[in-house]
Amino acid sequence: MSLRKHSGIGMTSDRTRARMIERLREQGIKDISVLTAMSLVPRHLFVSDALAIRAYEDTALPIGFGQTISHPYSVARMVEVLRQGEDMQRVLEVGGGCGYQAAVLAKVAREVYSIERISTLLGHARRTIRELRIGNIKLKHGDGNIGLAEVAPFDGIILAAATSVVPPALLAQLADGGRMVLPRGTGSSQHMVLIERNADTYKESILEMVNFVPLLPGVA
Repeated sequence: MSLRKHSGIGMTSDRTRARMIERLREQGIKDISVLTAMSLVPRHLFVSDALAIRAYEDTALPIGFGQTISHPYSVARMVEVLRQGEDMQRVLEVGGGCGYQAAVLAKVAREVYSIERISTLLGHARRTIRELRIGNIKLKHGDGNIGLAEVAPFDGIILAAATSVVPPALLAQLADGGRMVLPRGTGSSQHMVLIERNADTYKESILEMVNFVPLLPGVA
């Protein structure tokens, strides 16, 4: 992959990406580390060539198999809430999709583990992550409801798919003092929720309305 493609041209150019960052600022994203991460990751490489021209619009875009790449605002907001201004060590992402959010997380965390249930999507994500030479992401094919107990605990867990019930396995894999961000609910009744663990208690904060694809069990 050429440097020109990394940088983008026309509607995928660095200038277009800079406009996305200014829009995120206007929408209330304040974390400089998150804004920097969003500016460094070329979103147009994570969607099809036909959709690359729309990559920096504030919209979700289809990536196949009924899945989407989330709005830039949704990605930035969830990562900002997860970070809360602190450096993160080990983070788990559930619902890796095309790999874009994992690439953003990789800029603000030491280790990122990402689970995707659809093997073809995972293959696409692996190729893009490899081409971008991002070395601190480990992509796994599996059921996100189960998590990754073998590498837990995680000081941050982020779900890119909505569920009405938080999977107990994920709560158990959250480190003491850790945070989990997820869309909770079904259909048009979803809210972004922050869960903070303190020993064996979990504090929940409901933040804002969101719209995500559902979290599904099993693998495909």
